[in-house]
Amino acid sequence: MRNLGSLHQFLGITAEQTPSGLLLHQTKYAESILERAGMTNCKPLASPAHPKHNNSIETKSFSNPTLYRQLVGALQYLTLTRPDIAFAVNRASQAMHNPTEHQFSVLKRILRYIRGTIRHGLPLSDNSLTLTSYSDSDWAGDQQDRKSTT
Repeated sequence: MRNLGSLHQFLGITAEQTPSGLLLHQTKYAESILERAGMTNCKPLASPAHPKHNNSIETKSFSNPTLYRQLVGALQYLTLTRPDIAFAVNRASQAMHNPTEHQFSVLKRILRYIRGTIRHGLPLSDNSLTLTSYSDSDWAGDQQDRKSTT
């Protein structure tokens, strides 16, 4: 094996050196998604999902379901370095079988959010990681059989 130097790019993910460690981002990939959707100059938004999102709004079927599926699939790969969009992308992926005009507007909202946060990524620092987990458990809470629930 030979030393190839410091990491710059791996599987489309850019690794950028920062004073605190590494920043993993997919800026070029996000730009290509926006270009594919024709939204390179769209107005950015501050959040990827509407706070009062109603998934049950009935509208007509979206005219280009293939484009919808391509964009949602691309956004799913983008969530590797953008966990902030994971919930919204999951909601959008639930309509891949039959996307509607409303679902496409939800997808466009995610793309507008990405436009405003295109340089966001996943920071990896040199600090030690302390993983803490919490659980809501009930020791022998069932009076009938004294089983514990977690």
